[in-house]
Amino acid sequence: MSIHDEIQKRRTFAIISHPDAGKTTLTEKFLLYGGAVQLAGSVTSRKNQRASTSDWMELERKRGISVSSTVLQFDYAGYKVNLLDTPGHKDFSEDTYRVLTAVDAAIMVIDAAKGIESQTQKLFEVCRNRSIPIFAFFNKMDRPTREPLALLDELESVLQAHVYPVNWPLGTGFDFKGVFDRQQNTVHVFDRLAGGGQHKAPVSIGNISDPFVKDRLDEASYAKVVEELEILDAMGGEFDPAAVLTGYTMPVFFGSALNNFGVQLMLDNFLKYSATPAPRKSGDRVIPTEDPAFSGFIFKIQANMDPNHRDRIAFVRVCSGKFDREMTVTHGRTGKRVKLNSSHKLFGRERETVNEAYPGDIIGIVGHSEFGVGDTLTEDETIRYDEIPRFTPEAFIYLGNPNPYKAKRFTEGLDQLLQEGVAQELVTHTTSQNSRLLAAVGPLQFDVIRYRLETEYGAETRAEPAPWKILRWVSPQASDEQLHTMVLPTGCQLATTREGARVLLFHADWELKYFAEKNPRLEITRHPFTSLTPSAAL
Repeated sequence: MSIHDEIQKRRTFAIISHPDAGKTTLTEKFLLYGGAVQLAGSVTSRKNQRASTSDWMELERKRGISVSSTVLQFDYAGYKVNLLDTPGHKDFSEDTYRVLTAVDAAIMVIDAAKGIESQTQKLFEVCRNRSIPIFAFFNKMDRPTREPLALLDELESVLQAHVYPVNWPLGTGFDFKGVFDRQQNTVHVFDRLAGGGQHKAPVSIGNISDPFVKDRLDEASYAKVVEELEILDAMGGEFDPAAVLTGYTMPVFFGSALNNFGVQLMLDNFLKYSATPAPRKSGDRVIPTEDPAFSGFIFKIQANMDPNHRDRIAFVRVCSGKFDREMTVTHGRTGKRVKLNSSHKLFGRERETVNEAYPGDIIGIVGHSEFGVGDTLTEDETIRYDEIPRFTPEAFIYLGNPNPYKAKRFTEGLDQLLQEGVAQELVTHTTSQNSRLLAAVGPLQFDVIRYRLETEYGAETRAEPAPWKILRWVSPQASDEQLHTMVLPTGCQLATTREGARVLLFHADWELKYFAEKNPRLEITRHPFTSLTPSAAL
């Protein structure tokens, strides 16, 4: 099979949502329909233990939330699917935003009872800024919801999006009986299943006017559905697949992930109408996916996915050419030649050796401590991707080690976790190795770091709040003389990141205004000095 044919089969996408909208449940059901798991919510190797396949980290299972993005790969209906499940909580936005650099489309899960929530809107803006096509799934239609037409109107007005409902719900709440496929003019009527929809839902397909459809709905509900469909038809407009690929049109689906209502219909349509792997920019050049030279970039690093080994896995998005195991490539940041002899296909925390991969695939590379988030790996030394954004922290703590006998474990463990990019370390003239200043998008990141240091590295921690609330980036053009003579409010600090960027730390907004008045020629900004600034959505 040619590289063109392999690329056409790939679909690489992320599932995004506000917390508790049902994102991880929908992920599990996609795996169920894809045959990757036999019973949704379980891992087949653990027969009696219910656990989310995508939420593999123990902390995630304890808290019931996703705190780390996960790659899940499976085959379905002739497609090679790379699915990335992302955290929904705003404190883990940085991980989600980095994942969005590695995908070609996104499914946005929305709670039909709540509509557009704050994190939903932020994630939508990030996708729009990156020209990522979005498919919307209104979830939990089998519970009390808002009116479907009102939900559709909110999507258009709040997100300023052009929407097209591909299917339409037959009733809501307890009266939810299935969906009408507007593309095929067929009704999919579902039966509720015992056990919360762990198995594939049975489907009956027919026309909206079929007697068995009328028998499922009471007279008022049936009349309402018919009226709503007439309203949609009167609004006009045909479904345009090309407009979906450009991001102009957002296809909308209704269903219930928990009970499998509309899940397979959503998956089939998504794979049919979503984009194939897109070319990427390297400086002023666009690198075609069919370029013969292999290239890719690292968008995530995760330590200790395998608890039996203190390994470190780099997640690589393949952008061009063909990847072959044991191939030698150039590490873009250092210019060194490296051999990629430990490559894996990923399924949550499970992995298997992969011998080849094509554009759109996500592969895991183990055993290279020199790799960092944002690095390019390529056979063509002129290719250098700049896909990964930097973010502005809003939470700060001092993290120390109360047990000197475990100082080495603490230092080595924290250094590894910082390489993952879950937090940034800042250095001031008052910090030391025994009490290190950490900064993150949200405070829950610190809980993750402390939990993992204790459980994965056996290192005790002591956290103390840092007094600052605001970070501003200093222009790289600022001279040492300017920084030496600048006027800082009392208690504010100049710090540097591990990468050498200089930042200023403030306690309150009034200090920012005071600083600007006293230092009008020193440029500082809320956003990192980089070509990509999706952190504006934070």
